Amino acid sequence: MAKGMREIKRQIKSTQNMKQITKAMELVAAANLKRAQNAALAGRPYADKLKEVVSSIAGGGGSVKHPMLQTREVKKTAYIVFTSDRGLAGGLNSGLLKKFVDTLKSKHKSKAEYDLFVIGRKGRDYLRRREYAIVQDVIGVPDSPKFADVKAIAAAAVGGFEQGTYDEVHLVFNRFINALTQLPTVKQLLPLDASALGATKQAGPSAGYEYEPSPEAVLNVLLPKYAETLVYSALLENKASEFGSRMTAMSNATKNATKRINELTLTYNRARQAAITQEIAEIVGGANALS
Repeated sequence: MAKGMREIKRQIKSTQNMKQITKAMELVAAANLKRAQNAALAGRPYADKLKEVVSSIAGGGGSVKHPMLQTREVKKTAYIVFTSDRGLAGGLNSGLLKKFVDTLKSKHKSKAEYDLFVIGRKGRDYLRRREYAIVQDVIGVPDSPKFADVKAIAAAAVGGFEQGTYDEVHLVFNRFINALTQLPTVKQLLPLDASALGATKQAGPSAGYEYEPSPEAVLNVLLPKYAETLVYSALLENKASEFGSRMTAMSNATKNATKRINELTLTYNRARQAAITQEIAEIVGGANALS
């Protein structure tokens, strides 16, 4: 009985240590989530203004054309996949990657029809194990990412579309809804939807623009930058989703640890009570035998 009680005490101590770790991870994820949300909000004015300028050109009566706005026959597709470098984030990565693999199987007949650009160790390792060819990958993206962290991979995918290597480019990421909900998303990045750009309306008076040397030249510079900005926005969304999912997972783990500690403590108290009762019974039995 004493041996069993010592084992229960060790389990209680181990679970308490685990609870401390999961609680600390929950607090860290909560702090990171706040920063990620602030970063996403801080980047919106730039993206909105860039979209406004692009919209004023692209929606200007249809006179300005650009390859990034034109749909063509799809022969090869590029996918930019966003996952985390670390686990302990619930089903965040597995749900996204399952949806992505299902999309590949439904849309493509062979692996020659697409190229993969992967951000995050979890996605890279998952796809490599299943023998998907990865053109370029980035791992070790910090918790507070900068555009420079994904500039190379964004430029490679967008440049591939401009050069005609790819006929479509898609973003694969977790769209952040709230700390409890992250939506696996496969979203077309290129070609850009000219009608959606042209439909952008702003409340109140709108600004008028004069372009030098020409609207076409400005569009040639702005459209790749706008597309790269959307890639960065997807990264921020996925980071916020990662921290939200990890915070929720660690909160649930902490609650489960607390429940397990209570169960083990109850078992320990019952075992201790049984041991005391047995000792009393032995003492009484010995006393009766002597008398």
